[in-house]
Amino acid sequence: MRTSQSQLPRERCGLTPERRRALQLLASSQCGVAAELLVLAHEFSRDMLAGLVVAGLATVVAETLKADGPTIKIERVRITDAGRRAIAG
Repeated sequence: MRTSQSQLPRERCGLTPERRRALQLLASSQCGVAAELLVLAHEFSRDMLAGLVVAGLATVVAETLKADGPTIKIERVRITDAGRRAIAG
């Protein structure tokens, strides 16, 4: 039986080299990676990261941190089980 592209599992469709690289980076971090770091240091676009979240391959967790200075908000991007399956297969 032949399978069309639209019948493939969602996480396998559209896994570009950039998306795969982002998921592999996320998989290597237990705590997730700060979204700003992914954008600035690794040059991933915000749209691509949002696409991973919409596809269910990653999730975003917002944290509020307060040190000696002002309170800051950090958004950590974490890989989901579906994201791990996508890079494994």
